[in-house]
This record gives sequence, structure tokens and C-alpha cells, in this order.
Amino acid sequence: MPRRPRRRPQPSRGDISRVLETGMRVESYAGQRWNVRPVRGNDSGRVYVCPGCSQQLPASIAHVVVWPAEGLGDVSDRRHWHTTCWAARDRRPPRGSYR
Repeated sequence: MPRRPRRRPQPSRGDISRVLETGMRVESYAGQRWNVRPVRGNDSGRVYVCPGCSQQLPASIAHVVVWPAEGLGDVSDRRHWHTTCWAARDRRPPRGSYR
């Protein structure tokens, strides 16, 4: 007689905090702590300006979003960086004012 296939355990669907915090980390820069979250490219058509190089950053390419870890902050506190610019922020500080 053939065996029944075993059921694989399904992850809990009620806890979305795991999904929201995927890849988010806290890093130090300029004497402050910053939340850093990688973002996949999307087709929203938006274009940001990277504070690290002052070049255009289309939303269609993968990049990181950075905002202060302390305090509540709001959407205006977020900055979109090229991933390589954020990685080189200590060697190549942002042009102009970061804020």
C-alpha cells in the first residue's frame, strides 16, 4: 500500500513583523544610529537624488532607504541611497547637506 505524503509545517500567517523587518538593520554614521533597509527596484517611475553622489536614483533599481533610528521621524526623514554610496559613506562623505 502506498504511503501518504507528509504535510510540511506552514509558517504562521498572523505575524507580519518578520516580513516588514526583512533585511532591516541599524548602522552608525555621523555620530548617529540609522535604520537601513534594502529596497528592490519597482516600476513606480519615481526618481530620487542620492545624498552620497548627488546623482539621480531611479526607483527601478535596487537601493537602500536610510532614516534615523532614534525618535519617531516621518517620511521626510528617509533618504534613498545607491547601495554602493551608502557602503562608501565613511570614505566618501555626502555632498552638500545630508539633511
